[in-house]
Amino acid sequence: MDFDFSWHFESRSAAQTECLGAALGARLQAGDLICLQGDLGAGKTVFCRGIGAGFGALPPLTSPTYNLVHEHRRAQDTTLLHHIDLYRIQRPEDAESLGIYDILDSAGVVLIEWAQRLAGELPPQYLRIRCEHRDASRRGLNFAARGKRYVTRLQELAAVAYVIGD
Repeated sequence: MDFDFSWHFESRSAAQTECLGAALGARLQAGDLICLQGDLGAGKTVFCRGIGAGFGALPPLTSPTYNLVHEHRRAQDTTLLHHIDLYRIQRPEDAESLGIYDILDSAGVVLIEWAQRLAGELPPQYLRIRCEHRDASRRGLNFAARGKRYVTRLQELAAVAYVIGD
């Protein structure tokens, strides 16, 4: 699978991972799709919690593992943020019963943890973030953008990322 732009960031702490997520969340717009991949404990939910904070999500993001889909509003407008966790989904067909494809067609922002479970079912354009566990506090974050809007988001994030402290 080819991507139009990629970037890598080494996070030194959970706080830095969350701050980077907040920087991305502040830039997200209706229709954006963010797909996170990585093993358990790799930092996906911490990064998503940051995205929610930067987006202004109400209530704050938590792991949707048991509910699978959480919907969040924000005070400044009517844009919704859909936080989806596909950990318990075994096949792309299982996602259909959750209404995932309707959510993907919505005008909100969509965050998907364990997005690899949808395999080839994702739209052609999105931002992929692959989280990798390095040690107790460090995480590798590999970003890859497909489509112009995601290249722009990723370039904006890369431009501000190195001022984010621990």
